[in-house]
Amino acid sequence: MGEACDGVIRVAWHGADRFDVRIRRHEVRADQPADVGGSDTGPTPAELFVGSVAAGVACCAERYLRQRQLPAGVGVTARYGLGVCPGRIDRIELSVDAPGLPAGLRASLLSVLEHCALRTTLRVPPQVTFDVRQAVPGTALPAAQRPYGAPRPGPAGSPGRQG
Repeated sequence: MGEACDGVIRVAWHGADRFDVRIRRHEVRADQPADVGGSDTGPTPAELFVGSVAAGVACCAERYLRQRQLPAGVGVTARYGLGVCPGRIDRIELSVDAPGLPAGLRASLLSVLEHCALRTTLRVPPQVTFDVRQAVPGTALPAAQRPYGAPRPGPAGSPGRQG
């Protein structure tokens, strides 16, 4: 994991199944629905994943329209299914609404969307590696030693943050 990265995303636990996903200067909450033990304060990681694919396709489609000076306003609807053995997202269906797209350009847009970065990533998956490290002493408590909802410890000498 010592190689240079093109981007860094950090995820921090905020009690129960709540996590804040920090992307550049943006923060997105991920959580689980209440019926499976979460607090439902944000979309699930699977929903964020499918939403990212849909947003990537929408950006690609909008860029296509802009380059051809066609009307803007793409919308994408994503439907997905969850599979088991192994647990995974086993189906993503994307419907792209491109108002003002001439019928003669539908095949061209579809070809462009098939080659957008996120679609290509699903076709040729990235290498995913793990590096499990022990937290620096004093900066975090193991989840088993901290009740859900308890204040998160901050940097040494500072008060903790509420989760």
